[in-house]
Amino acid sequence: MTPEELRSWQARMRLSALQARKRLGVSYATYRDCAEGKSRNSGRPIALPPLLPLACAALQAGLAPIGQQH
Repeated sequence: MTPEELRSWQARMRLSALQARKRLGVSYATYRDCAEGKSRNSGRPIALPPLLPLACAALQAGLAPIGQQH
């Protein structure tokens, strides 16, 4: 997943950045880094977490975490 794909997912889901980070269970700073594709501390490019696309797909499909009901 690229930062552009993450921002596209956020737009498709009609979520603000704050809502998206909450749904993904990450801090706002981490979400912002992923959406921008660079570290807020160093400004260097970052690799997005490999589970991020799966989490986005699961949320888009309306899946709840295992053990939690809708």
